[in-house]
Amino acid sequence: MTAISIIESPANEVKLPRWLQECLINQQPEDSESDEQLICRAFNFAYELHEGQYRKSGEPYIAHPIAVASLLRDLGGDSVTIAAGFLHDVVEDTEITPEEIEKRFGVQVRQLVEGVTKLSKFNFSSTTERQAENFRRMFLAMATDIRVIVVKLADRLHNMRTLNHLKPEKQRRISQETREIFAPLANRLGIGRFKWELEDLCFKYLEPEAYEEIKALIAERRADREARIAAVTETLRSRLEQLKVEVIELKGRPKHLYGIYQKMERQQKEFSQIYDIAAFRIIVNTNEECYRSLAVVHDAFKPIPGRFKDYIGLPKPNRYQSLHTTVVGSNGRPIEVQIRTLEMHQIAEYGIAAHWKYKETGTSNAEISSEDTKFTWLRQLLEWQKDVNDAQDYMENVKDNLFEDDVYVFTPDGDVISLAHGATPVDFAYRIHSEVGNQMKGARVNGRWSVLSKPLENGDIVEIVTQKNSHPSLDWLNFVVSPTARNRIRQWYKRSHRDENIARGKELLEKEMGKSGFDSLLKSEPMQIVTQRCNYHTVDDLLAALGYGEITQKHVVNRLRDVVKEQQPVEEVEVEIEENVEIPKYIPASKEKQKGESPIIGVEGMLYHIAGCCKPLPGESIIGAVTLSSRGISIHRQGCQNVDKVPGERIIPVSWNDGTQETQPLTYPVDIQIEAMDRVGVLKDILARLSDRGINIRNAGVKTSPNKPALISLSLDIRDRQQLEYIFQRIRSMSDTLNIRRVIDSSDK
Repeated sequence: MTAISIIESPANEVKLPRWLQECLINQQPEDSESDEQLICRAFNFAYELHEGQYRKSGEPYIAHPIAVASLLRDLGGDSVTIAAGFLHDVVEDTEITPEEIEKRFGVQVRQLVEGVTKLSKFNFSSTTERQAENFRRMFLAMATDIRVIVVKLADRLHNMRTLNHLKPEKQRRISQETREIFAPLANRLGIGRFKWELEDLCFKYLEPEAYEEIKALIAERRADREARIAAVTETLRSRLEQLKVEVIELKGRPKHLYGIYQKMERQQKEFSQIYDIAAFRIIVNTNEECYRSLAVVHDAFKPIPGRFKDYIGLPKPNRYQSLHTTVVGSNGRPIEVQIRTLEMHQIAEYGIAAHWKYKETGTSNAEISSEDTKFTWLRQLLEWQKDVNDAQDYMENVKDNLFEDDVYVFTPDGDVISLAHGATPVDFAYRIHSEVGNQMKGARVNGRWSVLSKPLENGDIVEIVTQKNSHPSLDWLNFVVSPTARNRIRQWYKRSHRDENIARGKELLEKEMGKSGFDSLLKSEPMQIVTQRCNYHTVDDLLAALGYGEITQKHVVNRLRDVVKEQQPVEEVEVEIEENVEIPKYIPASKEKQKGESPIIGVEGMLYHIAGCCKPLPGESIIGAVTLSSRGISIHRQGCQNVDKVPGERIIPVSWNDGTQETQPLTYPVDIQIEAMDRVGVLKDILARLSDRGINIRNAGVKTSPNKPALISLSLDIRDRQQLEYIFQRIRSMSDTLNIRRVIDSSDK
């Protein structure tokens, strides 16, 4: 299909953006190596491959790659990046291989497409493991070419824009991942326009009521807000003109919805108490004009102490530069003002995309060099991710690394070091060099001795004092925040204190599991399996890792619990017990299995009751025993030990009437016992799962002992064996559950 036929075809349900139409109309011959030709060839190839595919919204799938490529073009992406935008889904959704992508479009396009392709064709033991491995690959690809994450962010932004066509549970899952990973990534890369929109879209799906409320409140006060913005704008513009400051842009705008919501939550205030919901931006030509404009703002309005930040003199790690100040307006309300140059504004809006980092060789490979301080966070992330095996730990560390704002401190020589929020002198020492951290004796902050656990603040001057015979303390793991420092401390202890670490690991695990049978547990088959699953060769290696903090006792106990659950099936305990004293039921005589009649076939016209010793359920084989009392026939599960004592002449064949449950569902009492990790709220979580399924709970109790699991006893009303098995499956799936079994209530005589 030619370019013109694609544009003009009535069957084409997608309206191509003008830039793409012009590109297709003016495209050069196939053998041309121009940037425009690369983009056109990528679109044509994607158009053919996605033909016949549709999104959940019903629109042709090609609309998504077109939208992603358009976002990348708006960011200023080069032809390779835009081509990757068109092709980013073809490996995942078609039979095309990365090798064919490289053959047709070059190695750079292949690398970008591979970097954003999810591992959908591989098998993983859990969703978390799949998610973790996808992000590992993505971050590794970012280290080679930072454009990988820009393509991925454009992909995620368009998916979030069209999220309303998915099921609510999927909307929440994707929005949660976006808020925890992709919005912070956009912030780290300085792409402000992506960050704000991603956060607002996540807000829409994760807190829909709050989103709609704030949206409505902002709309209600629009006229008042616009009047105040106009007044402040006029005041500042006239004063700046008097000082001959050339203003490129001066305007006020409402803050994004999620930012307002965060401020309300953080300050515990109502919307009516949040005054600075609009921010003013002044864009000028030079740095000198930025500071002159700041003087004008502070002269026109009274500045609020402690609310001024100079990100021009001390830029953020993502290269963001601006002057921030908050002043009190003429109506007594705070006004937030940002002042920057046009170049700074481009970087604030487009981040890394504003100035792609190219190699000196002239190629378009956006490689991260060791001198690139703005990507320190990514290098650190790549460094420690090699040592983290557990998927859950990996995802938690990624989120922590992306979310927190950095603090800026100085070496005694005046070099600026950026550290994660909450970093301590120990984190600083390991950031300088691993041996500086390992030989650290103490630290001076601003010329005074400092407690090693005290978090550093912006502007602190930090001096590390070392000594050859000094060594790390295991207690440092309780307060360091950087994965690098944590890993270096663990590695030192791993090498230096193996025997001590094994003993400490035993102590920690024994405290968690209890002393009873602990030595046997260490030699057991489940512990050997746990050792292998945690990627250690021997149990001693596992205990040593536990001792020096490479792995937590919670992680070991959870893995052990999983192994025990796998090896131990549902246990049904039978005990000898007399029959219960339920009031017998009288059922009119009938010999046919019909809907709406007796639940038991074979006892028509006679008194009967469900035996309390085995409490059979529909779906289980049953047998009747004639009692010597006036209580009629007792219904037991086949195999019940109490039936063995009944003479054969008193045994009668019976069965369940399946039709009864269809018209008049009945329930039967069942007692179960759950062995679970002893934590606050575990009973509440179990009961919630039962109530969600409409299960009536007659009675519930918990028994706890020091250093032992909690024993939870529940009496339930159950319809049949199938429902009981489902309940067992639901409770077993909880991470705290160690064992579950059906038991006999010995008090039911």
